[in-house]
Amino acid sequence: MTQPKAVVLLSGGLDSSTVLYGAKAQGYQLFALSFDYQQRHQRELQAARAIAHQAGVTEHRVIQFDLRQWGGSALTGETAIPQDRPLAVMGEGIPVTYVPARNTIFLAFALAYAEATGAGTVLLGAHIQDYSGYPDCRPDYLAAMGEVYRLGTKVGREGQPIQLIAPLIQLSKREIIQLGDRHGVPWALTYSCYQGRELACGRCDSCLLRQQAFQDLGREDPIAYDTPS
Repeated sequence: MTQPKAVVLLSGGLDSSTVLYGAKAQGYQLFALSFDYQQRHQRELQAARAIAHQAGVTEHRVIQFDLRQWGGSALTGETAIPQDRPLAVMGEGIPVTYVPARNTIFLAFALAYAEATGAGTVLLGAHIQDYSGYPDCRPDYLAAMGEVYRLGTKVGREGQPIQLIAPLIQLSKREIIQLGDRHGVPWALTYSCYQGRELACGRCDSCLLRQQAFQDLGREDPIAYDTPS
């Protein structure tokens, strides 16, 4: 029986690493896809490479393009990264760390990569705490992109569309860590900080959500953090 192939969007954070290891546990042949879009937090690419190597993926591609050309986000411009925001505030409105159309760009690359390699599935780590703030992580958006996958490809028009799946979509960050534990995700290799320094800042939204999830489980996050000023 032929081993099914999957393209996994891999940022190097908790969520995408859990998706990658979950797909590995399901027996997929793994094709990891990461993006160097000149984001402020390029340190995440180091983590993505380490995770892909540890998971033993068949291939890991890092696609390069420059979204700093027009900015529009704290991750691709000079706007300050928010710090020390209460968790309750993080889901209110679309944050300045939203990158215009980023997931649409990522998922278009993933679609092309999947069709070219014969992968029947594209997996990404969008989840409930993402889509409360980010429009391109929401279920209705992903359903619409699934239609793009069906209508915009040769395989889709021939009746075998590439499936776009967000397996964590209904999970909290705490539940994602529990799932990743079951699949053996090496948390110490992951990286989530928006600031992009070698040591995570511990103060941006991403760091705070991550730390809170580990605390909720009565555990210490295994990565190193700066001492808050």
